[in-house]
Amino acid sequence: MTDIAPAEPTARQAVPALAVRGVSHAYGRRQALADVTFAIAPSSFTVLLGLNGAGKSTLFSLVTRLFATQRGAIRIFGHDVAREPGEALRILGVVFQPRTLDLDLTVMQNLIYHAALRGIGKREARERARDGLARIGLADRMDDKVRDLSGGQQRRVEIARALLHRPRLLVLDEPTVGLDIKARADILAHVRSLVAQEGVCVLWATHLVDEIADTDDLIVLHQGRMLAHGPVPAVLAQTGEKSARAAFTRLTAEPGREPGSPP
Repeated sequence: MTDIAPAEPTARQAVPALAVRGVSHAYGRRQALADVTFAIAPSSFTVLLGLNGAGKSTLFSLVTRLFATQRGAIRIFGHDVAREPGEALRILGVVFQPRTLDLDLTVMQNLIYHAALRGIGKREARERARDGLARIGLADRMDDKVRDLSGGQQRRVEIARALLHRPRLLVLDEPTVGLDIKARADILAHVRSLVAQEGVCVLWATHLVDEIADTDDLIVLHQGRMLAHGPVPAVLAQTGEKSARAAFTRLTAEPGREPGSPP
């Protein structure tokens, strides 16, 4: 594994936003994750890059407590997900790959319902929902049923919903799957702005190399194993490649086969 340490954190950032230590997970005899270890700093944008089946969704299911941790530990701003699930999940926002909005409710009804699950009162929920929808350019659609929105608009509503309780860490599992190029770019730009303007920490899982920026931190996950972690320029330097695509190809090449050669 190529493990490139991020820049030394400041005192304020001494506690990682997300720390994954020695995490392994299996479905029967199939090993989905094998001894995965990494930490990401607050107010950073980290891309978790891997092909379908790499283990990204399994990792997200463990971070969000959908699955119990079989081996290893996961901490969100120092709170152990297994031992302190309430404290850990309270500061976590999640956008899952499958769409989870109720299509027959309005946008506002979806947001208020979710806020109630988080213990937010109706008046406060409505104010936060209006603010969130204004930020994503959908204030004029709050009374429309979700089924009348485009795929990109629905995804933006899911992001606004995930931010209602003002989490410090936002994790997104393949959030642009099935969207057109413009919708993908709009959502990516919006999430990056959350990091730059509001200090939210983001873990963005994708199999699309073109969603990576040179300023990102990068984690490469392949067949359940972490192959690299560090700032994009450092990963490129370590692999001797000039692009994230080439670096990913080299890292995931099968033993004995030159990167880019036919399988």
